[in-house]
Amino acid sequence: MTAIQISNVEKSYKSLKALGGVSLSIEQGEFFGLLGPNGAGKTTLISIIAGLNRADAGSVSVHGHDVVRDFRQARQMLGVVPQELVFDPFFTVRETLRLQSGYFGLSGNDGWIDEVMHNLDLTNKADTNMRALSGGMKRRVLVAQALVHKPPVIVLDEPTAGVDVELRQTLWKFIARLNREGHTIVLTTHYLEEAQALCNRVAMLKNGQVVALDTMAALIKRISGSQLVLQLAGATLPEQLKPLVSHPQELQSGNKYTLRINDYAEVEPILARVRESGATIEEMQLQQADLEDVFLQIMDGRMK
Repeated sequence: MTAIQISNVEKSYKSLKALGGVSLSIEQGEFFGLLGPNGAGKTTLISIIAGLNRADAGSVSVHGHDVVRDFRQARQMLGVVPQELVFDPFFTVRETLRLQSGYFGLSGNDGWIDEVMHNLDLTNKADTNMRALSGGMKRRVLVAQALVHKPPVIVLDEPTAGVDVELRQTLWKFIARLNREGHTIVLTTHYLEEAQALCNRVAMLKNGQVVALDTMAALIKRISGSQLVLQLAGATLPEQLKPLVSHPQELQSGNKYTLRINDYAEVEPILARVRESGATIEEMQLQQADLEDVFLQIMDGRMK
């Protein structure tokens, strides 16, 4: 079953085209990453999914409910954690979560509220006024608010921006559990190592367009394999290895070279040629390509 269906969505703000015909299908139970630089259109797309903004063209549905025509049903399916720290300063944490439950027609929800607070390490702040919380604690409450009605689809817009390592670990442990239980997770983040560790599939946006859409494994496989970093003494890099150098400036700048390789079997022939040239290897490092390499190459237009 499709959790979120996005079809040819366009959105402009005066002369700025924020989204230029975005189409995506996110399946139920996926942990999906929505990545891109600032201004790529990620938050605009999330606002349209949440019904907070209206597309100029195209359509979005959540579990089959159109976000415009069936707004109430679509919103019931969705829990959104926004980037901004938005909170009511007049209520405690527990009161805030009870109010949020009421917006979705839920009463007697304290058992689940207690479980959410426990999993987000908020229990000892349950009776603390929201305005007395630190920024990190307020962000935990935002996550809890998005979860009080047990939505089948959870959208996290930069949920760990500027928060401590403890919260990041606590949050991901709980979110991973919800994903295992069948909840669909959509994540935007600038922490690419988080996306690589958590997401099964990724879409990359640039200037309001989808420029990459694939599984995490397939995206990383598309980049030119791994990198072999060699620091040499006694001679320069053999001529026949120079075409493998990833950064041409290294050929002029010294004795440290980054070589592209597609298979580990290529390492031994490279080392043999280095030995034959009379050079001594002072240091060697094998680096695996990661999501950051893919992201940078796609955003620079070097990879399709």
